[in-house]
Amino acid sequence: MDARDIIAKLRDKQGLFDSELNWFAAGLASGVVTDAQAGAFAMAALLNGMSDPERVALTLAMRDSGDVMRWDYPAPTIDKHSTGGIGDCVSLLLAPALAALGAYVPMVSGRGLGHTGGTLDKLESIPGLKTEVSEDRFREVVTKVGCAIVSATGSIAPADKRLYGIRDVSGTVESIDLITASILSKKLAAGLEALVLDVKCGSGAFMTTVEDARILAQSLVTTANGAGCKTSALITNMNQPCCPSLGNALEIMDVMKALTSGEVDNDLCDLTCALGGELMVLSGLSEDIDAASWAVRDTLTDGSAAERFGQMVTALGGPADFVDHWRDRLPSAPVVRDVMAPHAGFVSAMDGHALGMAVVHLGGGRINGTERIDPAVGLSNVCELGEPVDRDVLIATIHARNLDDADAAEATLLKAISIGDSAPDPQKLILEKVSA
Repeated sequence: MDARDIIAKLRDKQGLFDSELNWFAAGLASGVVTDAQAGAFAMAALLNGMSDPERVALTLAMRDSGDVMRWDYPAPTIDKHSTGGIGDCVSLLLAPALAALGAYVPMVSGRGLGHTGGTLDKLESIPGLKTEVSEDRFREVVTKVGCAIVSATGSIAPADKRLYGIRDVSGTVESIDLITASILSKKLAAGLEALVLDVKCGSGAFMTTVEDARILAQSLVTTANGAGCKTSALITNMNQPCCPSLGNALEIMDVMKALTSGEVDNDLCDLTCALGGELMVLSGLSEDIDAASWAVRDTLTDGSAAERFGQMVTALGGPADFVDHWRDRLPSAPVVRDVMAPHAGFVSAMDGHALGMAVVHLGGGRINGTERIDPAVGLSNVCELGEPVDRDVLIATIHARNLDDADAAEATLLKAISIGDSAPDPQKLILEKVSA
């Protein structure tokens, strides 16, 4: 086969055979397909789109360009994926909760991207914990604990790794078809039986409108089910942070509060339970979503999810006593500053992107891929939409490395959090469900 012929067929909307997409994905992984050809393919996909069968075939071809894990467990192997938002640490609660309910959760996760935090960066704020492990160690942890959250090895979907970099420099990041294949090729390489997707929309998400989120959710659900993995999606609200903190160690603190002190009456835990209920039913572990959601919540309050989380932390190199002494184990920033409301009113709007970038500029994220992350910095005690405030009432706390960084973050906060004369209409956490 010839890459030029495949690109021309996609350009001219002639339809691609599975064998052609298999060859192209293998060529991406091996280097037979050049950067220029990969860029031309990506541009043709962006401009013309792909049919459902083509998208399924591309996803499977990219999955099969590297190692595909196989599991032999007495219970389902399941996972969750989020499209990214601010203060989103659901995975850190959901994986151990599902493990406590008998599922196996081999979660291959990612690092921070743009204004959103990464699950791996959050976990690695725990001293000693390493998310880059061998496949054998990954299997050992999942088998022993029931869950493990790790980074993808170089042998997982190498075609996606190559095409991802090309998309970034060729102006084709927005292609729904390529986004779908990128997300699912890595998830399906983990050998999943069921998957739930958290597709976020709002000012703190990559998809800012429900309409755009719906298009992506439908593409992901259709493709994943077409590839043989039972999948559904929830479209969720990201017009404010998912939890009161933004920043790696600070979000771990919110996770530990939920796991160890029974603080589960909040959006973070509600979303965890909703996604967990979906997965339990998809995988056959439960027949009733409401009952399954309550079962997930029970693991957060009875200590069983905390126990699994502690076992995972220890297995990945973290402190053996982390669950009992997490307040003493996590790093803290030298400058802590409360930011007060400039006048009385209601929290009427938040610029989620600006809040996320404030954390990035504090050092809690990467402006380029080579930067080191400061795990201690970020924001905590972030107010909620609709909350009434008086002058000098706390709207957020800044955790910074120095005074100049704190000054810059404060200026951003005061612009990003709007105080109006009236409260906005109440917003639903879960906006829609997308099923096969």
